[in-house]
Amino acid sequence: MKKIISVSLIIFLIASCKNGKNIPDVSNIPVTVKIERFDNAFFALDSNNFAAGLYKLNQQFPYFFTDFTANILGVGILSDTSKMAFAATRQFLTSYFPVKDSIQLKFEKTDWLENDLKKTFQYVKYYFPKYPLPQKVVTYIGPFDAPSVAITNYALGIGLQLYAGNKFSFYNSMQGQEMYPSYISRRFEPQYINVNCAKAIAEDLYPDKSGDKPLIAQMVEKGKYWYLTDLFLPETADSLKTGFTQKQLDWCKANEGLIWNYFLQGDNILYTIDPDVIKNYMGDSPSTQGMPDVSPGNIGQWVGWQIVKKYVENNPSITPAQLMKTDPKKIFDEAKYKPR
Repeated sequence: MKKIISVSLIIFLIASCKNGKNIPDVSNIPVTVKIERFDNAFFALDSNNFAAGLYKLNQQFPYFFTDFTANILGVGILSDTSKMAFAATRQFLTSYFPVKDSIQLKFEKTDWLENDLKKTFQYVKYYFPKYPLPQKVVTYIGPFDAPSVAITNYALGIGLQLYAGNKFSFYNSMQGQEMYPSYISRRFEPQYINVNCAKAIAEDLYPDKSGDKPLIAQMVEKGKYWYLTDLFLPETADSLKTGFTQKQLDWCKANEGLIWNYFLQGDNILYTIDPDVIKNYMGDSPSTQGMPDVSPGNIGQWVGWQIVKKYVENNPSITPAQLMKTDPKKIFDEAKYKPR
């Protein structure tokens, strides 16, 4: 019996410290996730009796209906006098029916997603017990330019139109590639849903206000969000959390010192406020201009994440809430980030 207990303890310690992380036990935090299928209910409407159907849909989903029509479809708040809004909503229903049929095959069951989100919500509650988790989780199908995740006053909405799989015909069409080039649409896979929900919650907790700051401040500030996402998804691959390919991620890790040296040797790059320069290092792109083709876009946020991790390593008692409120300059100065 003692041998069994010893082996079990070793296995537990290994699992808890995976990748050097101290992963808390959140299994006893009460969280319930039940996905409501707004997408199925919406596309089940009878286009010949549309007004009555919408009225019933509003009664069924009062916490999401107006957000869907006003903010996702962009047709406004439906009323008895909004004929144009009704017409636009009906047009969307009929034109996106083939999209719904294709996506339905991938999301016939969502119990796996409920389990993933439950674990994520438990970690959110562990680190931020006062944060009001979304009361409802709903799936919808919106226009292709609608968000993939939307947090409203009452719900977390998941736009399935951007999770149909990277081989989905629209993504690979001329129009689709104009909207979402391959380096973006390759991430339109179901396994990114939970990651994007975690990122949306992180930004809901602490809205990003770094847009007018120098590059280094934006790098660190956005690095905080990946640090927070990592806490919410401790067992999720970094390639999913960053959106990098594994090859790109491996290149970053192998060349971390050279990447940092590139920023240090540049013409005051770290302190630039030029949006065109900043754009080269922050945000989606196939690679980073001035670096090898294997480099990822958004390499600035990855470097910022490393700086934040170094700061936390130097300040182990800091809480996530304190970290998110810490000035980026203080984090940068005290991290003493010097990768090799």
